[in-house]
Amino acid sequence: LVRPGAPVIYGNFLSSTALRSGSPTFGTPEPAAGSLVVGQLARRLGLPLRCSGSFTTSKLPDAQAMSESVNSMLAAIHCGANFLLHSAGFLDGLLSMSYEKFVLDVDFCGALHTYVRGVAVTEEDLAFDAEAEVGPGGHFFGCQHTIRHYETAYWESDLADNDPWETWSEKGALDAATRANARWKAMLAAYAPPPLDEGIREALDDFVARRKAGVEDAWH
Repeated sequence: LVRPGAPVIYGNFLSSTALRSGSPTFGTPEPAAGSLVVGQLARRLGLPLRCSGSFTTSKLPDAQAMSESVNSMLAAIHCGANFLLHSAGFLDGLLSMSYEKFVLDVDFCGALHTYVRGVAVTEEDLAFDAEAEVGPGGHFFGCQHTIRHYETAYWESDLADNDPWETWSEKGALDAATRANARWKAMLAAYAPPPLDEGIREALDDFVARRKAGVEDAWH
């Protein structure tokens, strides 16, 4: 270290390469394994670790995008990362993003929050009282334990489809990207921005306009 005792975060940004084209690839198994190695090094050094997640080279929020994102995100979780960047919206090797991909990734992050909590083993979790209440041959949907926990027992996705085929078809047979499109548009329509002093708003707008004017390719 240049200055011993200085606060440090150990970080990595890993990708592999498509040897037929030389292009970088993301969300592939080799960088995922590399994240696990980096996690071991961080623990050995006693340093907090920064990793990246939800990587993909897919250009659309499709099956490839989510498969590669799961590869990289799970590796970041399992390596013990303390700080994650690019957890949502990442497409095309970070050359673009997608609102649909963003809400799909956020939904998956919700699943990961439940995943990393692990399994609780308490008297309430084991539910012996429910087994005694229902008895052999019965069902648990109406027992007191289920009523106490049915709202929180399992993580519930905001986007996944779990309906029977007939119900899914009657609702329009929507795929995940289409549902994600409707989701972000509904969220944006319902958003109420926090109050902001008009003078501050004008100053910020002026700053943004001046910065854009100073950048030749500021097409946005």
